[in-house]
Amino acid sequence: MPHQQPVRIDVVSDVVCPWCFIGKHRLEKALALKPDIRVEVRWRPYFLNDWVPREGISRDEYLTTKFGSPERYKAMAGRVQQAAAAEGLTYAMDKISRQPNTTDAHRLIRWAAGIGKAAEMKQKLMDLYFTEGANLTNPAVLVEAAAEVGLDAEDIRAALASDQDVDEVAREVLAAKEAGIEGVPMFIFGGKFAVSGAQSPEYLADAIERAAQANREAAAE
Repeated sequence: MPHQQPVRIDVVSDVVCPWCFIGKHRLEKALALKPDIRVEVRWRPYFLNDWVPREGISRDEYLTTKFGSPERYKAMAGRVQQAAAAEGLTYAMDKISRQPNTTDAHRLIRWAAGIGKAAEMKQKLMDLYFTEGANLTNPAVLVEAAAEVGLDAEDIRAALASDQDVDEVAREVLAAKEAGIEGVPMFIFGGKFAVSGAQSPEYLADAIERAAQANREAAAE
């Protein structure tokens, strides 16, 4: 029997996207439902708000620009807050005071991938933002987060102060948008089919199974 290729899952998402926060958790549940299927998850960058400057803006300014006012957003956001809570996640929207540009967060995830810790880095940044209300434009916050997942603090501090991988992140985001991705999270299975949105673990598990079957059929040809 030929060696079974792992199912590649490309997850296009942003660390400040609440449905991406929920979607990551649901994907992990889906993977647990299919323990016999080998997978390779790749975390791809996306800018939910590509108009936010590199230094970020105040959360109130952001919510006013995007939704009309902070109060209007809070009235709309109850559903996503409840969905997060149902997954055991905390979306503490009142703690968030700064809306970041996520270029540096995506750079950290890219660098963490080099030591096999991209998922951990992604989760750490999302927890910091959604649950603790941390400022992801603060280099000290980012360096500490990187060190906690195993990256070298001094190396990361220097890299963040440089333009290392800024263009690469921007190119990946542009490629996603040119491919027609207008909303995240987007899960792409085996490069063959995509699932949009924070679907249920069962739905995602079915997609994993379908991708594994496609791999088996391709290997048998």
